[in-house]
Amino acid sequence: MTPTYSIVGLGKLGASMAAAIASRGFDVIGVDVNRQAVDALNAGRAPVQETGLAELIAEHRVRLRATTSHRDAILNSDVTFVIVPTPSDESGAFSLQYAAWAFGEIGAALAEKKGYHLVVLTCTVLPGSTRHGLLPILEQRSGKRCGPDFGLCYSPEFIALGSVIRDFLHPDFTLVGEFDDRSGRTLEETYARILPKQPPCQRMTLENAELTKVCVNTYVTTKIAFANMLADLCERLPGGDVDVVSNALGLDTRIGRKYLTGALGYGGPCFPRDNVALSFFARALGTRADLAETTDHVNRSLASTVIERIGLTIQRGTTVAVLGLAYKPFSHVIDESQGIYLAKALARHGARVVAHDPLAGPYAAQELKDQAVVLDSLQDCLAQASIVVVTTPDPAYAALDANDFDNGDRPVTVVDCWRVLTAKLAACPGITYVAIGRGRDDARNTERLAALWTTVGEPT
Repeated sequence: MTPTYSIVGLGKLGASMAAAIASRGFDVIGVDVNRQAVDALNAGRAPVQETGLAELIAEHRVRLRATTSHRDAILNSDVTFVIVPTPSDESGAFSLQYAAWAFGEIGAALAEKKGYHLVVLTCTVLPGSTRHGLLPILEQRSGKRCGPDFGLCYSPEFIALGSVIRDFLHPDFTLVGEFDDRSGRTLEETYARILPKQPPCQRMTLENAELTKVCVNTYVTTKIAFANMLADLCERLPGGDVDVVSNALGLDTRIGRKYLTGALGYGGPCFPRDNVALSFFARALGTRADLAETTDHVNRSLASTVIERIGLTIQRGTTVAVLGLAYKPFSHVIDESQGIYLAKALARHGARVVAHDPLAGPYAAQELKDQAVVLDSLQDCLAQASIVVVTTPDPAYAALDANDFDNGDRPVTVVDCWRVLTAKLAACPGITYVAIGRGRDDARNTERLAALWTTVGEPT
C-alpha cells in the first residue's frame, strides 16, 4: 500500500515539504492551527511565499489536503513530520512551546491509532529536546510506549529560504536521529521513496542528530565570518582581491569554495540564532563555545563597520541608496538583514536613506519606519542618490549598468559589497566604484606594508 504522509505546520518549510512530497506521487495531509493556511492549501493556493511553491501546489493539488485537526491527519497517514517554530528564548536556547503543544495533539490522536505510526521532528532543537522534552508528552497523551507502539525520529532538513523545494528534494545527505532501529529504518525507507537521487542516509542517536544540525549551521557561519575577515584584510593590501584569494583557498579540498565569498555578514532566521544557541548549550554542559560566540560577535559588527571601511565621508543630508533589504536574494525575509542594519547605521550618521528590494520592500518599510524611505521603483531610488550601496547579489542589481547610475553632472559613488558590477562600473567616468574586499589605495597600502618590514635585518 502506498503510504500517506502528514505535515504538522504549514509555514515555509512545511508547506514546501508537503508540495514536494505530493510532487513525488504521494498523498499528503497538511495540519495547521491557522485556518487561512488550511483554506489556502485546500483551494490549491500557497499559504506562504516561497520560490516555486504556488506552481507546485497548483500542479499537484489532487494529492494535497489540509486540516486543523491533528486527529484527522494522524489517523489517515503513516508518517508525520512536525515542522513548527522553535523560537529563541531569552537564554538563547530554542523554545519547545509550539512543538510541545503539537506533540500533545499528536499523542492524543495516537491513543486512537491502530497500528504503527512514525513521528518525525524536523525543527531545529538542542540535544536532549526530543528524548527528554517531547517524547514524554507523546507517551503520556497516547498511553502508549515509544518503540513497540509508535516510532520517533529527529530529522532536520538542510534548506535555505528561496530554494526550499529544491533543497528538500536534492539534499547532500539525510540525517536521521532514531529512537530505535525500527524508527530509523522506517524513515530511511521513507526518504528512499521520496527523494529522487537517493542521497546517503546518516543514522545515529537522537542527541547526535540534534547536535549535528546545529553544528552544520555554526560551522558554515564560521566560514562566512572568516571570508569576511579575509575581505577586510584584502582591502588593506596593494592589489588585494578577496575573490582571487578565495578561489585559490577553495581549491584545497580541506576548505572548499562554498560560503567563502567575503562580503557582508550572514542573516536570516536560522544562522544568527544557532551560534547563540550552541553557546548556551555549551555553558549548560559546563564547557565553552568561544568560536561560536566570536563568530556571532564579528557578524553583528560588520554592517556598522562598512561605512568606516569604505572611507566615505557622508555629509548630513547626503542621500544614500541601499539596494537589498532582505537577508538574501529571492526572499522577502528581513530577519537579521545586513541591508537593514546598514540602512539604520547610515541614518545614524545623518544620511538621508532611500532603499529598494524586489520582494522585501513592504516588510522593510515597517522595520525602518522613519529611518529610510523604501521605494518600489529601483530607478527612482538610484535617481535620488549620490552614494549607492549594493548589499545583496540580487539579479536585479547585477543587471544594472553605468547608464542606470547617470545623474547628469552629479558624481555617484557605488559601493558594491558583492562585486557583482565590477566589469560594468570599475572604469566608468563619473562613477567612483568601491568593491568590498579589494584594495583601493595601493599607494597607502604599500606604504603600510613597507613600514611594517623596513626594520627587518637592521641590528638590534
